[in-house]
Amino acid sequence: MHDVAPGAHAHGGPRTPRDAPVPPPGAGVSFVMPVLNEERYLRTAVASVLQQEVDGPAELILALGPSTDATDAIARELAAADPRIRLIPNPAADIPVALNLAVAASRHPTIVRVDAHSALEPGYVRQAMTTLARERAANVGGVMRAEGRTPFQRAVARAYNSRIGLGGGAYHSGGAAGPAESAYLGVLRRAVLGDVGGFDESIRRGEDWELNLRIRRAGYRVWFDPALAVTYWPRERWTSLVRQFRSTGTWRGELVRRYGRRNSVRFFAPPALVALTVLALVVAVLQLTGILSGIAAALASVVYLPLVAYIVLVALYAASAHAGPGWRERLWALVVIPSMHLAWGAGFLVGAARGARENIDTSRLSRNTPLP
Repeated sequence: MHDVAPGAHAHGGPRTPRDAPVPPPGAGVSFVMPVLNEERYLRTAVASVLQQEVDGPAELILALGPSTDATDAIARELAAADPRIRLIPNPAADIPVALNLAVAASRHPTIVRVDAHSALEPGYVRQAMTTLARERAANVGGVMRAEGRTPFQRAVARAYNSRIGLGGGAYHSGGAAGPAESAYLGVLRRAVLGDVGGFDESIRRGEDWELNLRIRRAGYRVWFDPALAVTYWPRERWTSLVRQFRSTGTWRGELVRRYGRRNSVRFFAPPALVALTVLALVVAVLQLTGILSGIAAALASVVYLPLVAYIVLVALYAASAHAGPGWRERLWALVVIPSMHLAWGAGFLVGAARGARENIDTSRLSRNTPLP
């Protein structure tokens, strides 16, 4: 995400932001968490929520999708052990639907979005509440600190945290506090969420960016606070990573269809890489078959230059300490970085050309999970 200089308006929003309402002290906080096939991570995510220091009452609402692992049993066990936890069904499985259901079931004026694949750092909510009140912001988010438990997952985590991996957005690489385009997860004022109509349930990926666009267009502040941190565990398998990024790219293409120039320029780099790769393959075939020869072939070879530069850049990253201390992480980096970019870019081109339609992120579904 790209920060906007203080005092500036974001993508056409009003130059004088509206102050979001500040609830009275002790008004309480509602945590909302969509959950689907998270048996390995749910306990950690819930524990990180329950350890937060909250000024007033707190509740955690788990919106349970149709999991096919032990997730639901773990959720029931956790709810039986702590009265702050409530369970609601989310048969549609979609994240924005789950969030709207959880918010509707919640009781308190501040909403803290939590991902079941993540863990809030200690002091997260206290810091977020301080920032919300001080800036009179509608939404505040911080840094996603990706971490891994295996060489592959650690390679993905380091790619998330690097500029070469996900383009240097503030919530990945940090930066100065200030007005922002969007917020990772987010701590929101419930009144503002209601004012803008909640999450758009027609958007299955990128719903946070679209919500924050509407928040900013309504005149409210979205704020980035680098003092806030959330631990996030990426996908554990290459196939899941590719499916996730292809789906995310497809929905970004859909958002470009809907909102055009309001999307950041950096979103267009992966599809440009895909287009260059396809063009280079076409040129290579024409050269090998002799259709292109002589001066024409030499001129066409220019298309290889940006791809060579990209390959060198990825190789330099993989050879550096940024890719990890172990040789396994560094070897995986050679696969992970191009996989993320090409899958995202290919999805983007599909989404921009014909929309996301019924595209579903299947990266967290087991083979036995029926699609909604």
